[in-house]
Amino acid sequence: MKKLDSTLLDEALNLLAELTSDHPPQHWVVCGGSSLLALGLVSRDKTRDVDVLARAETDGLVNARPLPDWLYKAAEEVGSQLGLLENWFNTGPSDDSFFRFGFPEGMAARLIPRDYGPDGNLRISFISRYDQIFFKLYATADSDAGRHYEDLQDLQPTAEELLAAARWTRTQDPSEGFLFVLGGVLKALGHEPLLAQL
Repeated sequence: MKKLDSTLLDEALNLLAELTSDHPPQHWVVCGGSSLLALGLVSRDKTRDVDVLARAETDGLVNARPLPDWLYKAAEEVGSQLGLLENWFNTGPSDDSFFRFGFPEGMAARLIPRDYGPDGNLRISFISRYDQIFFKLYATADSDAGRHYEDLQDLQPTAEELLAAARWTRTQDPSEGFLFVLGGVLKALGHEPLLAQL
């Protein structure tokens, strides 16, 4: 299966928009590697999928699960045509906990929207670099996945950004075990003193 680069990502999303043009317009919030690619925050291929964090509605963000059946089928068709993973467009990160405990403050105002398709019927709002730091720090401490740590390094967060992100991660998981792992991540990033401010 192909990895996504910025060109293939654009092609996939435009094709998805084309295949769903007979359905109501959609607006999805995307995070992760595909968001990093779309915003030019990384230059190499970083991911095999598009991580849908939420669905945007006029009154705010809501859980993206489940995707409409027609959208899921269209995404499968895109994957088949372009050689992508079957579930390349997925709601993996659309976890209930984010809607219970809250997204980073001000995230919705920092979203960066892009329209796809000839009629712009598919809108994807990518989370900002600032918010990527929050999610990548949380994912690194929560899952110990190397790719999240690499992304976090690529984002080159400042101490101030890391402190804000670390404080937010504690609202998602206040356990002592998580704090211990979070401390290890901050130490690896050269910011161990931030622990005293949590």
